[in-house]
Amino acid sequence: MFKKKGEIKEYSGFFAKNKTLIASTTLIGTIVGAGILGIPYVIAKAGFLYGFILICLMGAAFLFLNLFTGEVVLRTKKQHQLTGYAEKYLGKWGKSIMAFSMIIAIYGALTAYLIGEGATLHSIFKFSSPAVYTLLFFVITFLIIYRGIKATGKAELFLISLLLLVVILIGIFSYDKISLSNLSTFNPAFFFLPYGVILFAFMGSPAIPELQEVLGKQKNKMKKAIIIGSLTPIVLYLLFSLMVGGIVGLNNFELLEPNQRIATIALSIYSQPILGLFANLLAVLAMFTSFLTLGIALVEVYQYDYGFSRKLSLLLTFLIPLIIALFNFTTFIFVLGLTGAIAGGIDGVLVVLMYWKAKKLGDRKPEFSLRPHKVLGSIIILMFGLGIIYLVATNFF
Repeated sequence: MFKKKGEIKEYSGFFAKNKTLIASTTLIGTIVGAGILGIPYVIAKAGFLYGFILICLMGAAFLFLNLFTGEVVLRTKKQHQLTGYAEKYLGKWGKSIMAFSMIIAIYGALTAYLIGEGATLHSIFKFSSPAVYTLLFFVITFLIIYRGIKATGKAELFLISLLLLVVILIGIFSYDKISLSNLSTFNPAFFFLPYGVILFAFMGSPAIPELQEVLGKQKNKMKKAIIIGSLTPIVLYLLFSLMVGGIVGLNNFELLEPNQRIATIALSIYSQPILGLFANLLAVLAMFTSFLTLGIALVEVYQYDYGFSRKLSLLLTFLIPLIIALFNFTTFIFVLGLTGAIAGGIDGVLVVLMYWKAKKLGDRKPEFSLRPHKVLGSIIILMFGLGIIYLVATNFF
């Protein structure tokens, strides 16, 4: 069953002694999901050097945004999801906009995970259809989430450990197959293409209130957990993009169907079979961990912040993305880019505004406190605001 919001999670043995590790892997597991599978194609399209720079800049921005969110959580006595914090510090309008952002972001992510898992599992087993694997994945993850939050906390530590091992194995098998010519592309016409996908790949703030439950009385470790959980995806994305981009290259990506431009599926086609198998295993694990944490987060929004019953919260959370994925209403890359630019952009702007307000209105002394960062916060607001305007204008007008 679900635990009451804010109730400390109880762990024993190894888990009780390594709460920082569990907290950081919870954040990593939320961040590293479908986005990693779209990054190699979009930066191959725009240019690898530019893409690497963008990954570092966006990763740094989200490191601060995650720390801002962590401080907001620690400055507040009562625990909420992000919608609740937005209401406390920004008012009703803040809650409404944050709810819109979170719902769009999580629905987009869950839809992408379902599409991606179906295509990836089909690539591994090579029989039946992607829709069958999408449905199978949905049933398994839904049952885990139905059992409650505690069931996923330990699972993520195990799955993230396997995920990192798979990345290492990919590196061992692929280092001599990376072509530098595949990494020399640059096309200014697609300058904005990677923006939304990379932004999506760093979204993970709904997991940060969860870290407080994981850490329990050890809240002084939250800053360290957030830093580890935010920096690890940057390194992982850079290494993964280097491997996939160097092996596959833009020309080979362009020969594939839209939903085959998932990085690991491209690897399974253009590299040796064992490498493709490892890569697809990485995809399955990455999307699995994120689906669990984000699915729980949206259920909590409906259940705790809006007072819906648990059954209705589960239905509202999972029915919409399942229908979209099963009936092929959209493509994998498009979902990532549009969701990241709009929902991720709104989320980033509101986090900065909440952070500034919490500095003045918080009702609890936090375990860590950053400077106000007025200049950095303003730059983030401007960057994300312009990104929202551009992506909406180019896709809907």
